[in-house]
Amino acid sequence: MGKGVFMYNLIKELFPFCRSITGQGVRDTLSTISKYIPIEIVEVKSGTKVLDWIVPLEWNIREAWVKNSSGKKVIDFNKSNLHILNYSIPMQAEMSLEQLRDHIYTIPEKPDWIPYRTSYHDENWGFCMTHNDFLELEDDKYKINIDSTLKKGVLSYGEFFIEGNIPNEVLITTHICHPSMANDNLSGISVAVALAEYLSKRENYYSYRFLFIPGTIGSITWLSKNREKVGQIEHGLVLTLLGDSSNFNYKKSRKGNQMIDKIVENCLKNNYKSYGIIDFYPYGYDERQFCSPGFDLPVGRLSRACHGEFEEYHTSGDNLDFVNEKNLDESLHLIKKIVNTIEGNFYFNNLFPYGEPQLGKRGLFKKVGGESKSKSFEMALLWVLNQSDSTKCLLDISDISGISFEVVKKAAEELESAGLIEKI
Repeated sequence: MGKGVFMYNLIKELFPFCRSITGQGVRDTLSTISKYIPIEIVEVKSGTKVLDWIVPLEWNIREAWVKNSSGKKVIDFNKSNLHILNYSIPMQAEMSLEQLRDHIYTIPEKPDWIPYRTSYHDENWGFCMTHNDFLELEDDKYKINIDSTLKKGVLSYGEFFIEGNIPNEVLITTHICHPSMANDNLSGISVAVALAEYLSKRENYYSYRFLFIPGTIGSITWLSKNREKVGQIEHGLVLTLLGDSSNFNYKKSRKGNQMIDKIVENCLKNNYKSYGIIDFYPYGYDERQFCSPGFDLPVGRLSRACHGEFEEYHTSGDNLDFVNEKNLDESLHLIKKIVNTIEGNFYFNNLFPYGEPQLGKRGLFKKVGGESKSKSFEMALLWVLNQSDSTKCLLDISDISGISFEVVKKAAEELESAGLIEKI
């Protein structure tokens, strides 16, 4: 099943870590990724000004629980790291159920799932639990213990650069800040690692930059520290939610007509009957930072499900059973098609523009005759010849003709070999 088993096993390996926007869970995640690709781990100190933000204090947690008067743990962080309000401040207290309920988060409409909740920028504490377990809490005195720290430390992220034949870059980025949720976003991490492995073993026309970053504050930090690199980014993708069984969805860049937008839509149109194309809007994942008006980078977002639009989103329902090897492998296969389209999308000039050049005497009719889809290939030859006037790239020709990019590219290669067109 291709790389599906590898990606799923990586998700299982990463699943137990209690990730946040800072802390040991992030470092453990980056350390695990570094076993497969040689990422550079970058650390930025708490208090550092990054654009309009400040790198926050580092949060770590060892244990957290709530005990009833009999000493039984009714909530235990060690059973699920979703049980804690992420970034909870340290707390030791005793209180009534009435007082405690203000610090309990549940999902009444999904009573068997634990919600994922955070409090990154407001000092607070709390616990998350299933609504069914919450309903079983008795009117009692409860002891609360949150053994966490919130102090000066670092924000960590991973970066992997693959140098190509030209300095122009393709940016691939994925967030690493969510605790034990398989689709959001261990699927994005695992697909990005598999893609990085694939690209690092071949020669590439473009250079590729992979970022494994905490959501929002991570992209803001990278942009703040790397302004001189931003101008090199020619295409970009945010990868997330790639392990579930939904149709693919692509969210366009801010401009909406960048080459990456056209490439992804072409790949989806030529390979899938059902998919979604979403116009840019200023919410979601890190695409909104890369597409902020000052940077306005050609970065879109590729996912299967959309955030907030599937019932398992930000709950314990997003578990290892919610993703599978087949879906991960299909996601990787699509992204490889996108990358190969980026790599092969050139402009050409027709060297025999006056009338149609004779293809038979150059052996191209024989090649056409040997093709299983000869008619499509023959038409691709004619379309490439007719449209190669330096103003249209191969992707444009694919879109105009309705012939897949792979066939159009093969036609261009044959025409170039025959000396009929030249690459610009």
